[in-house]
Amino acid sequence: MDATTPKLLANLITSIRILCSLAILFCPVFSVAFYALYITAGVSDMADGWVARKTNSVSAFGAKLDMIADVIFVIACLVKLLPIMEIPVWLYVWMGIIAFIKVVNIISGFVVQKQFVAVHSVMNKVTGALLFLFPLTLSSIDIKYSATAVCIIATFTAIQEGCFIRTKKTA
Repeated sequence: MDATTPKLLANLITSIRILCSLAILFCPVFSVAFYALYITAGVSDMADGWVARKTNSVSAFGAKLDMIADVIFVIACLVKLLPIMEIPVWLYVWMGIIAFIKVVNIISGFVVQKQFVAVHSVMNKVTGALLFLFPLTLSSIDIKYSATAVCIIATFTAIQEGCFIRTKKTA
């Protein structure tokens, strides 16, 4: 294994998430193929960073590719899931408030630290895990209950993230 192989491996795993995300767009929601691609994308999200850290191959390019892969995955899931979910208006409002807080955090990071700031706190990872599990619960838990739990944690996490950014802590 040459010196570039570990970097390539982590980025290859991230690229798998992008491919799975795009493939999700062509699968019926909640089909075996949808679940297989969804879970593969989620596992790749955990694996790429782990591989990069374990092989000491963390890179700025890899971090940007990971963020791009995350955005593509979220958009693909929203495109497939939003049309089939019956989401109450109050939940859309709550999600909008969380999104607003996140946008304020991004702007604050640029203002306070003169750069894009990604907070990798425990709560941020918990929120990510809950968001990942959420679609897997749609057939068994009423959306009002599962989404409320996710939104409570996501709201706390977004506020905490803002505090970390303004005090220049990133974890």
